[in-house]
Amino acid sequence: MNRSTDTGRLASYAANDASSRGRQFPEPPPLYRSEYQRDRDRIIHSTAFRRLMYKTQVFVYDEGDLYRTRLTHSLEVAQIARSVAVALQLNEPLTEAIALAHDLGHTPFGHAGQDALNEAMRDYGGFEHNLQSLRVVDLLEEKYAEFPGLNLTFEAREGILKHCSLANACQLGELGQRFLDRRQPGLEAQLANLADEIAYNNHDVDDGLRAGLLSVEQLQETKLFRQPFAEVQRRYPRLPARRLIHETVRRMINRLITDLIEQSRTNLNAAAPASIEDVRAQSAPLITFSKTVGEQSRTLSRFLRQHLYYHSQVRRAAENADQVIKGLFSAYFKQPTLLPNTSTTADDTAARARQIADYIAGMTDRFALREYQRLTGGSVSLSGTA
Repeated sequence: MNRSTDTGRLASYAANDASSRGRQFPEPPPLYRSEYQRDRDRIIHSTAFRRLMYKTQVFVYDEGDLYRTRLTHSLEVAQIARSVAVALQLNEPLTEAIALAHDLGHTPFGHAGQDALNEAMRDYGGFEHNLQSLRVVDLLEEKYAEFPGLNLTFEAREGILKHCSLANACQLGELGQRFLDRRQPGLEAQLANLADEIAYNNHDVDDGLRAGLLSVEQLQETKLFRQPFAEVQRRYPRLPARRLIHETVRRMINRLITDLIEQSRTNLNAAAPASIEDVRAQSAPLITFSKTVGEQSRTLSRFLRQHLYYHSQVRRAAENADQVIKGLFSAYFKQPTLLPNTSTTADDTAARARQIADYIAGMTDRFALREYQRLTGGSVSLSGTA
């Protein structure tokens, strides 16, 4: 058998094919790739992954060709996570799989769409995009003859479900148990979580400046931006504005990644876990920033929340997104036959609501807008302009 598992390059505390908790539906092992490479490949070939190309990160698709989408964001998270995984001798294919899949359950229109769908589902269990990502890979993808979903390994599914309410955790069996017992996920899952934070914070800075919703002067309130910006200005005093911003953002990302690697190494040396189960038994994550850099990252997050995510133009787009999501939900709930492949009975309201949520969450921005216009006769712009 010529399977590749990369065991020689893995630390003892990394996830390993040999100690995997396996798949929900047993399958023969792959011949020329590892189990986690198979997970990654299934995610990349999924329908939900392709749809991320036309799902909003912060700016909707018709505002410009260069803004991040959920797809480009996921690729950037994976790139960051893979670099750190190699440095820490973690399982790179598993880390990549988790990073690529972490937003598969996200709604159209970014966080505004998620909030609107959660409110619409308030009486039917709510909507959590992490849990929805798990539903996508466990149930909603329809590709294989012998099982629903993608039949990913336990470790990949564990990483995708980075947050979960206790009520939902109680229904997830072994996968939800760590939330009830307050245990940690594997290091690859911890890493993907912070790679997500690095990617969206720093690339939202880039997109916010490109859109004119943030200014360099505002951003200099944050140390994480101010220091590298001043360094680039000193070193390249005649650099054009776009290259100046790029050089600044790449230094911000480098500072965060370097700190994450060095602090995590310190944590791992102190805790000395001998296996992934030792990692899960820790009282706190072992993949972390240092205290100083972690606070700088949180300060940047707070800055972006105040000045970008709550900017009047972004909020106008969010209000329109709320109208579209709730309008779609109401139309489908009143007339379930509008849904494709309707399989719930008219009086099974909770099941009907969940089927509607699954359908809406899977939409791209542009499909949701077209469907809203078709069902309601209304036309909504998501550009955020007055």
